[in-house]
Amino acid sequence: MKVNKIFSSNRQHWVRTPFLASRYRSWLTEKGSLTARLQQNYPDFFVKPVSVSYVKPGVEEALLLHEPGNAAAQVREVFLYGNGNPVVFAHSVLPRNSLQGEWRNLGRLGNKPLGATLFANPKVKRTPFTYKKISAQHALYQASTHDMQAKPAYLWARRSVFSLNCARIMVIEVFLPDLIKSCLTKA
Repeated sequence: MKVNKIFSSNRQHWVRTPFLASRYRSWLTEKGSLTARLQQNYPDFFVKPVSVSYVKPGVEEALLLHEPGNAAAQVREVFLYGNGNPVVFAHSVLPRNSLQGEWRNLGRLGNKPLGATLFANPKVKRTPFTYKKISAQHALYQASTHDMQAKPAYLWARRSVFSLNCARIMVIEVFLPDLIKSCLTKA
């Protein structure tokens, strides 16, 4: 399910601090590579692509990426797995003009984690995170929970923009209940 049209009506609700996110706080505010942290916590970590397609980005996506609203971008959606369960849903927007130079291969990652590539280059910059508590009506919630039996009342998401030279990509990560459940069972 593509969620590229979700941003224009809900953009004011992204916040700079994840209030009342106690169990998820350390994951939401992780400044380093989320991929690396997941790999440390889950020896069986893997990425499962859901969809990759070229679409017109949402209004807010285009604004955050400094792209014209009518330019196509690659939207990649994947689940990050640990202990055999999806623990994070990732929605990435990669404008065509960003998929060149050092980032020319980002459009062909398949089941490889985007984070590993981004954090491998020390020249890559990241904007501060913004956070959102998403409910069942939100397209990101729907995309990340459509296979869940018991759905939570809400999920936490964070987003940021990565840049290298003049190229930018946006990444949104939605943190799923199995992330917290499996971390609690390890403690």
